[in-house]
Amino acid sequence: MIEQHKLLNFVAKEIDAGRIRTTVSEVLRPINAANMRQAHALVESGKARGKIVLEGF
Repeated sequence: MIEQHKLLNFVAKEIDAGRIRTTVSEVLRPINAANMRQAHALVESGKARGKIVLEGF
């Protein structure tokens, strides 16, 4: 657990310093059938870059 703590602290510092960035490119809210279809269509298009996130109920 100590090693995990050290690793998470390191990653947090790198994020705060701007040396690590997220790969999220699209956030769809809320989680529903329409947004699920939209996310799926983005992935199937082959043109999606980064991660697509569905969040919220």
